[in-house]
Amino acid sequence: RPPLPPAGPPVETRPPNAAGQAPAFEGQTRAPSRRANVPFTTRIVASGLQSPWSIAFLPDGALLVTERPGRLRILRRDGTTSAPVAGAPAVDAAGQGGLLDVTLDPAFATNGLLYLSYAEPRAGGNGTSVARARLVRDEPAELADVQTIWRQRPTVPSGMHFGSRIVVSREGHLFVTLGDRGSQREAARDLGGTLGKVVRIRTDGTAPADNPFVDRAGALPEIWSLGHRNVQSAALNPLTGELWTVEHGARGGDELNIARAGKDYGWPLTTYGIDYDGTPVGAGLTSAPGIEQPVYYWDPVIAPSGMAFYEADRAPAWKGSLFVGALAGTHLARLTIDGDRVVGEERLLEGEGRIRDVRVGPEGTLFVANESRGHIVELVPTP
Repeated sequence: RPPLPPAGPPVETRPPNAAGQAPAFEGQTRAPSRRANVPFTTRIVASGLQSPWSIAFLPDGALLVTERPGRLRILRRDGTTSAPVAGAPAVDAAGQGGLLDVTLDPAFATNGLLYLSYAEPRAGGNGTSVARARLVRDEPAELADVQTIWRQRPTVPSGMHFGSRIVVSREGHLFVTLGDRGSQREAARDLGGTLGKVVRIRTDGTAPADNPFVDRAGALPEIWSLGHRNVQSAALNPLTGELWTVEHGARGGDELNIARAGKDYGWPLTTYGIDYDGTPVGAGLTSAPGIEQPVYYWDPVIAPSGMAFYEADRAPAWKGSLFVGALAGTHLARLTIDGDRVVGEERLLEGEGRIRDVRVGPEGTLFVANESRGHIVELVPTP
């Protein structure tokens, strides 16, 4: 690990929305500023995209990008962008819905399989679903053998809070992050449904036998953790293999969590922040027995979406960092991580637009999806 940069005042200077709340421990919010001072240039990899949502790297160096209205594209190494890949599932692109995450199967190089999360139109509403498909790279490219392997329950008529990040675990299972659908917040802690949950499934959509609730009567076996509001950021910690997530709060209460098996993260019983109308959420609690505390939180919110741990050699001063995209904050947050704690924060690309996704490329550069400008941008550290 590089030595910690000097600590300065917190980068967040606005007053919190929940003025009467206090963090549970020092450094849980408004960590000191720590600037890594890594110089970099930016390069537009692709432009003219509509609401780019997710990035995945193909073995030959090309990129897959989802566009929320329902398109999957290939960004070729020669800088050209493909026509929409045929065969993508139909999506409900109203509100926050649409075609969302894309993740490659661990054996993609031999089987060509990938996974897509999306807002699926259904009778009576919609819901987050996961499809498995095989990418055929012929011109024009297409998805073959498309199969919906998992569906969030229940179906809800809403355009909000689909969650939707897919992360492959070290065991080869899929973590899928979900939201409470906006109107169903009380269901986030109900084990009879998957609103406001993280689920863990096999690549065929079934629940692994060692999931925490498989033997509990009335609980859905795929549930991994509960009490989440809207998890749009997730990544495995490369040092521990644990799933780290970031979820949206309302006014205040964006949370960084380590999503552990069977744990309850409190929404809507506990939260750091207030409701959109300025009133407390529930009783206004920030802690309760049996509820996990967030590793870190933001108040006011940054509206996080997309995250990536950095362990590449390209920029040694970034090692041990967690990058998080900010939508409302219109920046790329760099958190300095020490074990399970955040000890510093830096903000890059401030004012450049809504950062929907961030990934570390195979050569140690950063790729970000700029939703505002329809760009995929590469951040290239310079000597």
